[in-house]
Amino acid sequence: MNDYDMKCVMIIDSELPIGVIANTSAILGVTLGKHIPDQVGEDVSDATHKTHLGIITIPISMLKGNKDMLKELRERLYAPEYSDLVVVDFSDVAQCCNVYCEYISKAVLLPEQEYTYLGVAIYGEKKKVNKLTGFMPLLR
Repeated sequence: MNDYDMKCVMIIDSELPIGVIANTSAILGVTLGKHIPDQVGEDVSDATHKTHLGIITIPISMLKGNKDMLKELRERLYAPEYSDLVVVDFSDVAQCCNVYCEYISKAVLLPEQEYTYLGVAIYGEKKKVNKLTGFMPLLR
């Protein structure tokens, strides 16, 4: 598939404070970059021969969600029909930890039903992503 057939979205709880929204999208973006490295473009040189590191080659739509919708969406994304999508979630369980090992320790003790999602990122075939998110408004 080419870039025109792929789509990337982030759905963020719009009721969060702006700093938490920014942090959530940054964390989702870093994790997406790890899992879809082929979508990160080559470094670019400007007219003064200064180098700018490559960025993602397709747009990322930022969509407006809330905690209930994110919970429902995340649950839906566990279904086998969506196993070909790259799905990254960021929850209250992770957000309240200062170091990753603390997150690992907390996560193993809590069932998924107790998670509150701050944001979810999805990357995959455009038609499938649109089916899941096409009705959602942009985060503004």
